[in-house]
Amino acid sequence: MKYISSRKKDLPSKVLLSALSFTGSVLTSTAVWAEETTAHHQLETIKTQATPNPSYYSKVSNNNKITTALLDTPRTVNIISKQELEDRNVSSLQEVLRTTPGITLGSGEGGTPIGDRPFIRGYEASTDILVDGMRDYARGSHEIFNIESVEVSKGPGSIYSGRGSTGGTINLITKKPKAKTASEVTSEYQTSGQGQTKTRFTTDNNVAFSEHIAMRLNAMLDRGELAYRDQVEVDRWGIAPSITFGLNTPTRFTASYSRLQFNDKPDMGVPFSNARNPNRTTPIETQSMQTNFGRPNIDFREYQSTSIDLNFEHDFSDDLKLRFAARDLETSQDYLFTRVSFGCANSSGIACVTEGQGLTYNRANRPLYRTSHANTLQLTLQNKFKTGALQHDLLMGVDYSKERIANKDMTILGAGTETVNFYAPTYRDYPNFAIQYGAEKKAGEIEATGLYFLDTVQLLPRLDVNLGLRFDDYSSTNMVNKVKENMWNYQLGVIYKIAPKGRLYVNYATSSNPSGENLGQAGGADGVASGNRFADNVKAERTRSIEAGTKWEVLNDQLSLNLAVFETEKTNARAVDIDGLVTVNGKNRVRGTELSAVGQVTPLWYITAGYTYLDSELVDNGYDRGVPRPERGNRMKFIAKHSANLWTTYQVQDKLRVGGGITYVGRRFVDDINKYELPSHVRYDAFASYQIMPEFEVQLNINNLTNERVYDASHVGVFSTVAPGRSFGLKGSYRF
Repeated sequence: MKYISSRKKDLPSKVLLSALSFTGSVLTSTAVWAEETTAHHQLETIKTQATPNPSYYSKVSNNNKITTALLDTPRTVNIISKQELEDRNVSSLQEVLRTTPGITLGSGEGGTPIGDRPFIRGYEASTDILVDGMRDYARGSHEIFNIESVEVSKGPGSIYSGRGSTGGTINLITKKPKAKTASEVTSEYQTSGQGQTKTRFTTDNNVAFSEHIAMRLNAMLDRGELAYRDQVEVDRWGIAPSITFGLNTPTRFTASYSRLQFNDKPDMGVPFSNARNPNRTTPIETQSMQTNFGRPNIDFREYQSTSIDLNFEHDFSDDLKLRFAARDLETSQDYLFTRVSFGCANSSGIACVTEGQGLTYNRANRPLYRTSHANTLQLTLQNKFKTGALQHDLLMGVDYSKERIANKDMTILGAGTETVNFYAPTYRDYPNFAIQYGAEKKAGEIEATGLYFLDTVQLLPRLDVNLGLRFDDYSSTNMVNKVKENMWNYQLGVIYKIAPKGRLYVNYATSSNPSGENLGQAGGADGVASGNRFADNVKAERTRSIEAGTKWEVLNDQLSLNLAVFETEKTNARAVDIDGLVTVNGKNRVRGTELSAVGQVTPLWYITAGYTYLDSELVDNGYDRGVPRPERGNRMKFIAKHSANLWTTYQVQDKLRVGGGITYVGRRFVDDINKYELPSHVRYDAFASYQIMPEFEVQLNINNLTNERVYDASHVGVFSTVAPGRSFGLKGSYRF
């Protein structure tokens, strides 16, 4: 198969762009028709004025497994609301997580694919990303155009989601049809002021055909370059229609479809570690942040995600509710990116040591073609009842999932390893460049069935107990070796109502990480700790966590204040024993504190703020030739000890809101030796919006105001990825 240099699929993008401009008028006409068939009189004129937007504080979770209000939930749950997502003007999950305390980002490479790779409270959660409560297994990238809110549940949570969830889970809540006809179309222009520009269009249209039937259509087109990153481009589109029958009735059925496609030109940042210069412990910054060290003429990434969802709900009564959900999800990754590293053996003379003129680096190929196909089923029954004086809120459920991945071998022709001048990188054409793809072949399967019980029991008017028990029948194979596990996990939480809107709580919870759990999502750089292992046939790792805290709702219940202290410990982590065998005799732990405030200080002043302290330690990571490994006692990689954020907006006038934010991320080691580290950074953002008329609003976002050089992640010190620099985004939103 011959590779064509541009690889951009202009036709789908043009079709979608036309659809974005056409959709509004079509659905508006439909809405008018619907209204005309039900209205028989002239509507009176209604005068409107700008009012404060919905609060940042969400009092309840959209995760159906969390049945109590967040105030009465004995764990930390951060919800980034739709209003905050819109005010920050984020477009991807990565942008959301970049400013969320307690979460840091990791990098893909070859065996570890490119995509969203968050670490929550010190532990990887790339396969703990859920969409509407169902695991989105494939390593991919998540867009925000069809997302209502992002929920981050902290601490081990296998009781909720099955395997994994060591540090927590991320649950993306999608937009659903509602019983009100309304539409919104947005158009955004973004520029760095240095030549990089990007445009983004979205539409969100909801049509209520009657009080019981509604349809919703979300669509997006995003094209251009990343700010302060030369020839790093995004070309993305997505569409997500859904329809609900039975709104406002005891029986509801929703069918939805989602299609997302990326045709990006990626960049993996800057070469980092230099073996010839032992003093090089942070990324070299003598070159402009804009410099592309890759090969933009041939680097590409094509990612596709297609899902079909069915959701059935029936309320037998206010106290007895049934829910069934099913999903079919297919994804594919096809990319080639340039792996940059200091090739010191090829550098001339002293330049490699001094890092002066003459310093060279290597460009190497990192290709991947991978597909995934996942089927998920969930059935839950919620029942509120009494046994004597005890009030129960019981949730029983069963879920099933099967995930399959496949690969194609890729042979790269006409482009190989290159040695390039670091201070004057050159870019050339590759006239003989081509990619030959082999036949698609199965690479592995994961199958799991879980049965769980969650019960919140009111023992006394001021005392609740939250109980949870889950059993998982798990198996995984890489088509050569197979692992099978029967796993039990549990949770015990106690909530004391110290005041009408104040709570004290303590929670104990566990999780399990079986071998093969992130099949196809981890590479050799993850070492023996990787959950990708099969040949050793070691038992599942076990994690337990204890968290104690307090939650308060103040200022007319509009502002939430939370404090939590916790310890998460993996008591039998994968490690090499004294005889050189991989066992589960290792140990690591994270102790920390989290403080947060979210909501309204006054009716005009919104705030979300948080601080997280994480003290991580590789307590015991095994032996090397019979000697304890030198990393023992070090900090865990990729984890910032301190991180904090503040985002706030204020309604200055009826039509004008202003605000901004500050994000701090402390230094992060990127290897177990704790030699190489990413420096701390502070990022400032600014925001203003003006309501020109009731239907039309303009919004200005200035992200990374001081053009701070922010490193998102590093591949164990080989290279470091660079986040976008300063950007100015002007967005217009028309609502009708």
